Amino acid sequence: QVQLVESGGGSVEDGGSLRLSCATSGYTVGSGCMAWFRQRAGLKREAIAAIDTDGREINPIPSDSAKARFYISRDKSKNMLYLQMTKLHSDDTGTYYCAGALVDCGLGYPTGMDYWGDGTLVTIST
Repeated sequence: QVQLVESGGGSVEDGGSLRLSCATSGYTVGSGCMAWFRQRAGLKREAIAAIDTDGREINPIPSDSAKARFYISRDKSKNMLYLQMTKLHSDDTGTYYCAGALVDCGLGYPTGMDYWGDGTLVTIST
């Protein structure tokens, strides 16, 4: 009965900002690694960022252009995960996914996530 549901997607102008939210049911935020992924047209799913059980942010690819513009955070009291995105560009367009693991990020991220949301579409218009 675990469910992760993303929200906050939509259309935003080039250079704009957007905050995605992930609401959880049957899963406790902070109990394991949580992360954001995305899939852009013609590309494989890619990891964006993760937050471990101690609240530490983890970025798997330092050279990724999203690293400096995307910020992951959580609110344990609300069982919510967030992704704050700024300076969005056309190549950020894609479907963004929330994911959670039963274990911490050292074991679960990026290839060992256990629960996934259905994604939310983000479109950057020009």
